Amino acid sequence: MKLALLGTGLIGSPIAEQLIKFGYDMTVYNRTIEKTEQLRKMGADVAKTPWEAIESAECSILMLADASAIKETLLSNNKQIDFQDKTIIQMGTILPLESLEFKEKISSAGGDYLEAPVLGSVPQAQERKLIVMVGGSRDQFDQWQDLFKCLGPVHFVGEVGKAAALKLAMNQLIASLTTAFALSLGMVQRNHIDVDLFMEIVRNSAVYAPTFDKKLPRMIKGDFSSPNFPTKHFLKDVNLILSESERLGLATPSIEAIIRITKTALEKGNVETDYSSIYDAINPSK
Repeated sequence: MKLALLGTGLIGSPIAEQLIKFGYDMTVYNRTIEKTEQLRKMGADVAKTPWEAIESAECSILMLADASAIKETLLSNNKQIDFQDKTIIQMGTILPLESLEFKEKISSAGGDYLEAPVLGSVPQAQERKLIVMVGGSRDQFDQWQDLFKCLGPVHFVGEVGKAAALKLAMNQLIASLTTAFALSLGMVQRNHIDVDLFMEIVRNSAVYAPTFDKKLPRMIKGDFSSPNFPTKHFLKDVNLILSESERLGLATPSIEAIIRITKTALEKGNVETDYSSIYDAINPSK
């Protein structure tokens, strides 16, 4: 089967690598063509335009930054793509209503659309440990689950929109846990308490989350380079969480606070750095 993958960024590239290793014939596209070089060396064809990639394949996987990028790629007035008998799998983080909008437009153009956002970052993508959450029909899930299993464990969530909503719920936990840990670590450090002792107690308590140990070295060293997920995308996601929470009538003070903290981190120059840079905003250098 011929696949296309659009968006060979931090997560898209290792996803494409895994699928190539499993024998899928792959065409890739990225706006910055240099980011496709490693995949070209692995045997992938490199498309010059997104439309060329989509038209070359039976199934196209989208790992694009946001809904605006998807609209520009799929629904631009500059090019009319024929979606007849083509499948579009949307794997990025977008709003449920945005995913439903894409489903409607792709379906009305003769194509098949489902969503499959993933939980995890670069290491999980490289180790086939991404958690894939699928939104679509049961038939679609059955048709594509072998492909998804190349990336990690797979879960059928329900109709289109459900997996997008679950991904936002999971990202809310990531955002809140990371922010809470950064504040506690700052309190420990400013009170000159041994960090190893703090972590020993945390690890043996009910409040422990593995993300604490993943982000601890970056926060201690103040080195947020080589990101697993950039701060700018973190802000995009927490804004989506705010939007969806407001739509559902949920209280939002906690996520609003995280947005303010993240904006401060960006103002301090942490745009392309790892999102653990919110520690730099919570515990600024004196």
